[in-house]
Amino acid sequence: MAWPKILITGATDGIGQLAALELARRGAHLILTARSEAKAEVTRAAIEAAAPATPVDMHFVDFSDLAAVAATGQAIAARHPHIDVLINNAGLHAFQQRVTRDGYAEMIAVNYMAPWLLSDALRETLVHSAPSRVITVGSEASRQSRNLEIEKDLFDTAPFTARGSSRIYGRTKLLDIMFSLELARQLEGTGVAVNCLCPGFNVTGLGRELSFARPLATALNWFGIGNPARGAQIIVHLATDPTFGKQTGAYVSVKNTRPLTPIAPADSEQARRQLWDTTAAALARFR
Repeated sequence: MAWPKILITGATDGIGQLAALELARRGAHLILTARSEAKAEVTRAAIEAAAPATPVDMHFVDFSDLAAVAATGQAIAARHPHIDVLINNAGLHAFQQRVTRDGYAEMIAVNYMAPWLLSDALRETLVHSAPSRVITVGSEASRQSRNLEIEKDLFDTAPFTARGSSRIYGRTKLLDIMFSLELARQLEGTGVAVNCLCPGFNVTGLGRELSFARPLATALNWFGIGNPARGAQIIVHLATDPTFGKQTGAYVSVKNTRPLTPIAPADSEQARRQLWDTTAAALARFR
């Protein structure tokens, strides 16, 4: 029996790396994206130690470069005509505004547009591989986003401070939730289960830009706060549990996969379709 092929983005650090290690132990054939070759080699070595002989296919890509993301998706589709699970996990919390070469806010590009493009590039592969799954890491941080205006906020590149960064990060997670719910609607009946999760508070490399991030992480770990194993476990659960091979269109909590109701406008099918259409038009040049 062939090992299930699972593609994970952001698997060289934090909850993505822990999820990759556990999925390797469970017999997965891993397809990973990475930006850093050094981190990729560390991750590959950790996987080999945890589950010797695990097949690992590594693809290097900078998620802020959307043309590269689309090309990577096409390369993965060409190399792997069958993919069982796509896990959109890669994310960034920037504490100041940076604009990508394509003219988008970096957090919007990395956290939302990149997984949108990657999923789009692999859509036919996932449908042909059914039963298959798409899992996207959202967050209840989305509740900090406040008053999303799709046509404006998707392209907003206004400066922000570290204090104001949480609202922008939350906005990207709200977009991820809306993307996941709309993709689930579009793929209903195809055998592709599309679900979204909140991994809870995790002490990972997400806040690595802050000067005090490392000592803070050490202190929180000492107190047992923000253990990233919890976030990794829910990713693995959605990737492997039979229930989530059939259930689609869910947004669930790290706490016992309790169903979550997203804030407006993610609770509106009309708004989710509007976001999809606006995104598709903006990213048409990369597809």
